[in-house]
Amino acid sequence: MKILKGVISWFLLLLLGAFLIAPFAWMVFVSLHESKSAIPVMSKLVPEKAHWENYWTVLTMPNIPVARFFLNSILVSVIAVMGQLLISSLAAYAFARIPFRGSNFLFSLFLLSMMFAGVVTQIPVYLMMRSVGWLDTYLALIVPILSNSFSVFLLRQFFLQIPMELDEAARMDGATEWTVYWRVILPLSKAALATAAAFGFFGIWTDFFWPLIATNSMQMRTLEVGLSVFKNSYGGTNWPLQMTAAVIVLLPMLIVFLFAQRFFIKGVVVGSIK
Repeated sequence: MKILKGVISWFLLLLLGAFLIAPFAWMVFVSLHESKSAIPVMSKLVPEKAHWENYWTVLTMPNIPVARFFLNSILVSVIAVMGQLLISSLAAYAFARIPFRGSNFLFSLFLLSMMFAGVVTQIPVYLMMRSVGWLDTYLALIVPILSNSFSVFLLRQFFLQIPMELDEAARMDGATEWTVYWRVILPLSKAALATAAAFGFFGIWTDFFWPLIATNSMQMRTLEVGLSVFKNSYGGTNWPLQMTAAVIVLLPMLIVFLFAQRFFIKGVVVGSIK
């Protein structure tokens, strides 16, 4: 009976996995068809000859710098995620390990900020960026997203699970507060840090509205905004190249997910117990 339940469970999981991966597989197969060809029917979805040159064509287009879009997205995502981890982990360490008056109230404000959609604050942030002359620069794309309330919440909950005796032992050995944070807490929080980094990367990589209003020149566009530019130029007439551009956008997210997925369950579940 247990074997039968296991077989049924595996079958259902495989069926669900196939259902979820089908759109991505369809997109990849369409991207490998000859440029300017029509959308293939399902019976001819797999091309007789794979046109891998479509990817090089998309990345080297002279009038739409997709390679520059890709570089901008990578640069902004990596720097912003690193900044988020540093700032969020410092704030979470203060909330979880350093008792001070008003900490619960301040943390409640962090939780309250998570209830508002990001677009609510983007007009004030836009005006601030314009007042300091940062529009259409990397600073405008990176600085406003260095703060992440969800990461602070996740890391604080995770830090609370670490025994306080470790801090006390480190301080007895002469460790400073920074040493406790850097040498004791962070090495024990790799799962939570990886989870926060993955969620932060996904949010930054797929963000469309803020890079759209914060940048004006084609050279400063991110890949998500560039994909809409590409679609307006080629989407209606060249579906293989459009799907190629979409695969290029999704591929880094897939790589990050495959790398960090083993930390997701541990980071989210453990971090939400307290």
